[in-house]
Amino acid sequence: MVMDMISSTSLVPVSELLSQTVIATFDTVHAAKEVLIQKENFQKFSTYLEKIKFILKELLGLNLDISKSLENAVEILNREIKVAKQLTLECRTRSKVYLLISCRNVVKVLEGSTKEIGRALTLIPLAALDVSLGLKDQVSQLSKDMLNAEYRVAAMEEDILAKIQLGIEERNADRSYANNLLDHISKAVGISTEQSELKKELEELKREREDAMMSNGLADATQMEQVISLLEKADATCPEEKEKEYFRKRNSLGSRKPLEPLQSFYCPITLAVMVDPVETSSCRTFERSAIEKWYAEGNNLCPLTMIPVNTSVLKPNKTLQQSIEEWKNRNTIITIASIKPILQASEEQQMLKSLCKLQDICIEKELHRDWVTMEGYIPVLIGLLNAKNREIRMKVLFILFMLAKDSEDNKERIAKVDKALESIVHSLARQIGESKLALQLLLELSRSIVVRDSIGTVQGYVLLLVAILGSDDNEAAKDAEELLENLSVLDQNVILMAKASHFKPLIRLLSSGSENVRMIMAETLSEIELTDHNKLSIFEDGALSALLQLLSNGDLQMKKVAVKALLHLSSLPQNGLRMIREGAVGPLFELLYRHSLSSPTLREQVAATIMHLAISTTLQEADQEQVFLLESEEDIFKLFSLVSLTGPDIQKSILITFHAMCQSASGFDIRMKLRQLSAVQVLVQLCEVNNHTVRTNAVKLFHCLAEDGDDRTFLEHVGQRCIETLLRIIETSNDEEEIASAMGIISNLPKETQLNQWLVDTGAIQTIFTCLTDGTKNTLRNRQVIENAVGALCRFTVSTNQEWQKRVAEAGIIPVLVQLLASGTASTRQTAAISMKQFSESSSSLSRPMKKHGIFHCCLATSETACPVHLGICTVESSFCILEANALEPLIRMLGESNPGSCEASLDAILTLIDSERQGGSEVLAEANAILPIIKLLSSSSDRLLEKTLIALGRIFQLEQLKQKYGTSAQMPLVEIAQKKNSHLKSLAAKVLAQLNELGQQSSYFG
Repeated sequence: MVMDMISSTSLVPVSELLSQTVIATFDTVHAAKEVLIQKENFQKFSTYLEKIKFILKELLGLNLDISKSLENAVEILNREIKVAKQLTLECRTRSKVYLLISCRNVVKVLEGSTKEIGRALTLIPLAALDVSLGLKDQVSQLSKDMLNAEYRVAAMEEDILAKIQLGIEERNADRSYANNLLDHISKAVGISTEQSELKKELEELKREREDAMMSNGLADATQMEQVISLLEKADATCPEEKEKEYFRKRNSLGSRKPLEPLQSFYCPITLAVMVDPVETSSCRTFERSAIEKWYAEGNNLCPLTMIPVNTSVLKPNKTLQQSIEEWKNRNTIITIASIKPILQASEEQQMLKSLCKLQDICIEKELHRDWVTMEGYIPVLIGLLNAKNREIRMKVLFILFMLAKDSEDNKERIAKVDKALESIVHSLARQIGESKLALQLLLELSRSIVVRDSIGTVQGYVLLLVAILGSDDNEAAKDAEELLENLSVLDQNVILMAKASHFKPLIRLLSSGSENVRMIMAETLSEIELTDHNKLSIFEDGALSALLQLLSNGDLQMKKVAVKALLHLSSLPQNGLRMIREGAVGPLFELLYRHSLSSPTLREQVAATIMHLAISTTLQEADQEQVFLLESEEDIFKLFSLVSLTGPDIQKSILITFHAMCQSASGFDIRMKLRQLSAVQVLVQLCEVNNHTVRTNAVKLFHCLAEDGDDRTFLEHVGQRCIETLLRIIETSNDEEEIASAMGIISNLPKETQLNQWLVDTGAIQTIFTCLTDGTKNTLRNRQVIENAVGALCRFTVSTNQEWQKRVAEAGIIPVLVQLLASGTASTRQTAAISMKQFSESSSSLSRPMKKHGIFHCCLATSETACPVHLGICTVESSFCILEANALEPLIRMLGESNPGSCEASLDAILTLIDSERQGGSEVLAEANAILPIIKLLSSSSDRLLEKTLIALGRIFQLEQLKQKYGTSAQMPLVEIAQKKNSHLKSLAAKVLAQLNELGQQSSYFG
């Protein structure tokens, strides 16, 4: 840099010169603050000038006497400030790279001006001037500071200058070195790393060089020429110029065959071509590593001349090294040019051998890869990806990877070849070794912004990458994840990834993208098919909070996409519970209750989402903190009231919502509040609607409310018309769940005579029989139909109304009940046993007495046999005898069940066969092997069952033979009851023990 010294021999008065200096100081301070390089140094200089400006202004206010000393001081000040101003102006206008490589000179000039200004301050005759002592001290201190001032080049700049010098001296810096250097320069001077910007800076540096040559600045021009030669190896330079230079060199080669190395290229010790030749003090050249080893072994003689040498002197033989490099480069260029035709042939082994050679050349040096690219290898290599030979494809993928890694241009060249990316993706789907090479190549290509767009158009690439992401190969999985991350800059790629079950990029955009992008991502979540695992992981990765933000947004369209996505994701119970915990309920209900909402579909989706949340509350783990959808009576009323104000779709969702809540942990309270809100009345009406879905869900909720409701509520709203409707549903519906619910309602209705009579008159018994005997289905729902039908039947088998019992018997239902004692569900068996007990209670009064016969009766065949229990003629249809119905055996089997309810029901039925007046029943039980199962019931934990068992044994042990046979088995359980149970059971047990004549012997047990 040439900084022209501006001298002044002005003849203007000192006061005017002083005034000009003040103005120049002000301008220089302002200009220095805008310099973008050497900021700290210029800031320091500006601080000095600010103080100078103050001093000069003070001097201007004085009536100065002209003196030679003062005049010299002012002239020096004026001159040096103008020099500094010129420096600052040049630093604002010249090339940033030029300023960087000239930074030492800039600092030198700045420091010189500072010291000169400090010297000028010492020339001011302060003693002769009428100035304050404070000003004198200030000038003195400032002068001292400026004379001692030092400016330094920043460490980063010194490092860059050192790299530049090393690159120039070594003369073998490659593109990687130049790229790295240019990257450091861009950071130091604050320019963009975009290729276009770097190229622009180099062009400016070239213009600086031309200007320097025209102004005879040969030293500057030479330095810039060296720097430009070094930086032109970087990618930012013009590739066309590089290519021209390569072909000029290639075409200048005389022979197209590799040359043998000159004898001087060989190391006398290793006999191999040297890589780092060094000259010893004997003026002989050796490979550095070889001669160093020679010296390390204690030799101090030259290996060739055997004369003593200075072992500390090893001088790089730059000339020879350059000659070797030129020889190697010549042969490499020839080899590269000769391989290409071979690869375009069809002989596989020759092709594979040439690819190995080409791979070695590419590995050896970055410059060689430049030459391979310039020779037009990329299209040829891409074509070989379709070769049948796997080794050929793998070699090609590795070479392409090396080329792609070198530059953005190479990445684009590869992507532009027809079907190149498709071929690489095809390799991605092949065996593991080839797949990993293809993955590494695609990852490298994806680092180019331009190529990313092209990769996204290749069909199937996302599925393959996601599959690799889940593989056991950690390295491949990591590369796949990085590649997917690179490709996720495009929204369309993110959508494809989500469809392939890779959701992280989508969730990130859903959380932090623009409003439009967030809506697109939410829409995607609502439309793609998701597994339960997908839905769970989407929420776990943070999608819920993002969707709730969209839901709370004031824009209706954003609310719509949020609701649609939440509807899709809330179908998984875990997600539904999480939505409730994180506050989704409030915004959803706010939308549902907004009657002015112009979008019916949105309200329907909101209602369906709330339905999912309600269902989720039924599936909570017992050890979890329980969450509830609705708790207050007001909220329940508000939601249920919509059933009468909305269309079928919302009605259906609300009915399912309440049905789910009725089965949740707070179900009892919900059912009670619904009954208090006259929900039964609404449901009775909905049972008659034509919409099948609404009717079905109304019936299901009605059934739920009927299970533990009070009689008054149902007697008030359930009339004959409702009963007819329920029976019609049972008879005509094809929905087993609806049939089961309707039958469940009938089963749970109050056992009121008028209701029962309406049921009988409307044909309920026949309908029940049909349900019980429909053997075409054996599904879970059909079993529920049977269970509820048996429950409904109980109301007609009570012994207080033998007319109803006869209707049931005549319908042929008793044999069906006996069959269900053996094959029904636990609940069905229990209810069937209750019905059999109720039937059996009427058997004694309905059993027809035996006719008395005359003296000749013994000569006639007996046509009828008396029932051993009822001592008369019994039939299933006339007396409902459980012996005739063959019900005893399944009832006895039920005594061994684990369910106390089933045991109790079967025991109740068996107890109808024995009483204190009839001994035949006990004998029948003994013959049927029922006594021991009854005794085993003494170990039951149910006090009710124990009580009935003790009563049964009290009756059974009235027979001496049974007491003798089974008394011992009952003794110890009876004693244990007499010791540990309540007083009532103790009393019963004591009575039985007394029957067994054991009370006196065991009196010690009772204390």
